[in-house]
Order: sequence, then C-alpha cells, then structure tokens
Amino acid sequence: MTRGIRGATTVVEDQADMIIENTRRLVEEMVTKNNVSPEDVSHVFISVTKDITAAFPAKGLRKLPGWTYVPVMCMTEIDVPNSLKRCIRVMMVVNTDKEQASMNHIFQNEAIHLRPDLACKEDSTL
Repeated sequence: MTRGIRGATTVVEDQADMIIENTRRLVEEMVTKNNVSPEDVSHVFISVTKDITAAFPAKGLRKLPGWTYVPVMCMTEIDVPNSLKRCIRVMMVVNTDKEQASMNHIFQNEAIHLRPDLACKEDSTL
C-alpha cells in the first residue's frame, strides 16, 4: 500500500544553494525517520511559496544516493494571505506496510508552526 509522508522547511533568503541544501536536509530526515529507501518511493511533490524562485528544490533530492529515477515534481503553493513565507513543502508517497499513524512527518525551521500537532508527535519519538 502507499502512504504519504509530509515534510516542510523554510529558507531565510531566496538563494539557490540554501533552497537546495534545506530541501536535501529535509528529505534526508524524512527518509531516515521513516526507514525509507529510494526504491520505496513512488513519487515526490514539492511545492514552494511564490517568494522562492532561485532554484528547483528537486535538485536537493538529486544529491541523494539512489534518487536518480525517483519521479519528482515542483510546483507553486497557493498564495494564501498571511501564510508562512519562503516555505518548501514536500509530499513523499512511499510503498510501505506501516500504518498511517506510524508515519513520521518532518517539519524544520519555521515550518514547525504549520502542524505543531505533527511536529510534537515527531519530537516524542526521539
């Protein structure tokens, strides 16, 4: 069966190296905390807020070993007034036998404010 793993992070500035590195770190933590290998990943959607334009965050995934053939698509998040700025969101769809409640969703930097309920669950597993 497939399950979704959510992740989100923010960057301080719209700089290519920062976007790529923060995305890489986020996905690495998502993979580690959920014991996922690239072969388990069906596909990944990445959305960014309209103030991120310097790079495709998917480049961060390409730096990970074994991710060459994982389908990844980047898109722009809807522009909701007063929403979190400079935010990168990841939806990773994986093949797994785990229950939905056992998936660890990862929120880094200012993105922890998006889903404090899930961020707290993740912290309690440490």
